[in-house]
Amino acid sequence: MSIVSRFAPSPTGYLHEGHAFSAWMARARADWLWLRLEDIDATRCRPEFYPAILEDLAWLGIEWQGDVRVQSAHLAEYGAALAGLEARGLLYRCYCTRAEIAAAMSAPHGSGPVYPGTCRHLSPQSREKREALGAPFALRLDMGRALGEAGAGLRFFEEGQGWVAARPERFGDVVLARKEVMASYHLCVVHDDGAQGVTHVVRGEDLRDATHVHVLLQRLLGLETPLYAHHRLLTDATGRRLAKRDQAQTLRAMRAAGVRAETIIGRFEEAL
Repeated sequence: MSIVSRFAPSPTGYLHEGHAFSAWMARARADWLWLRLEDIDATRCRPEFYPAILEDLAWLGIEWQGDVRVQSAHLAEYGAALAGLEARGLLYRCYCTRAEIAAAMSAPHGSGPVYPGTCRHLSPQSREKREALGAPFALRLDMGRALGEAGAGLRFFEEGQGWVAARPERFGDVVLARKEVMASYHLCVVHDDGAQGVTHVVRGEDLRDATHVHVLLQRLLGLETPLYAHHRLLTDATGRRLAKRDQAQTLRAMRAAGVRAETIIGRFEEAL
C-alpha cells in the first residue's frame, strides 16, 4: 500500500525549524506527500507567507507531489459538510460571547475547561429571540448526540503506542465554525485528509489530543481514519518549544545568515 501523507502549515508567519522538522518527517515516510496551506483563518493569514512556505521547503530540498491545496479555495466543501451534520441534528448554535463562555466555564456547574453546553439547553423562545436580533453565533458539535450516532469502537492507531481508544467527550461540544472562521481546524483537517486520501498523518505531539476529536468526525463523515505518528517537538536552547508566537528564528532568517540547508537536515537526523 502506498503511504500518502501531508504537510499542512498555516500561512500566519514564516516557517521555523519546528515546521521544517514535521515536513521532513512526513516526506521521509511517504510515497506521496501533499502540501496543504491551512489558511481558513483569514484574520491571521497573510499573502506574503504563501510563497515563502514554498521557497523554504524548496531550499531544504523537501519535495511534494500534486497541486498545493489552499483551504480558502474549498469553503463550499466545508459548508456542505457542516450542513450535513446540522441536518442530522448534530450541531447547535451557540450565541455565548467569549466573556460569557469564560464565566460559564468557571462556574460551579462547569467541568474544567470544557464548555458546559449553555446554548444547547436554550428554549425555542430564547433561540428565536437571538435569531431575531441577529446575534452572532458559533456552530458547536453536540458531543452527546454525536457519540450516540457514531457508536462504539472509536479508536486510532498511534505509532509507538498501538491502538488507542478515542475519548472525544473529554473536549465537550467543540466549535466547528464561527462567524470569523467559516470552518474550524478540526472540520477542515478531517475533510481534507479524507479528500486527499491521506493514509498516514505525521505531526507534532502537541496535536495528539486533537486526534480524539478527529476520529469522531471521521466516523460521522464516513471517512477512513489514517494511521498517526506524533513526533516530539524541537526546542530552543532554553528548552522552550519552537513557536511563531515566541518569535522562533525563521528558516528565512537562518538562510540570510548563511546557515546551510544541509546543516538543518543534519540536526533533524540527529534528533531522531
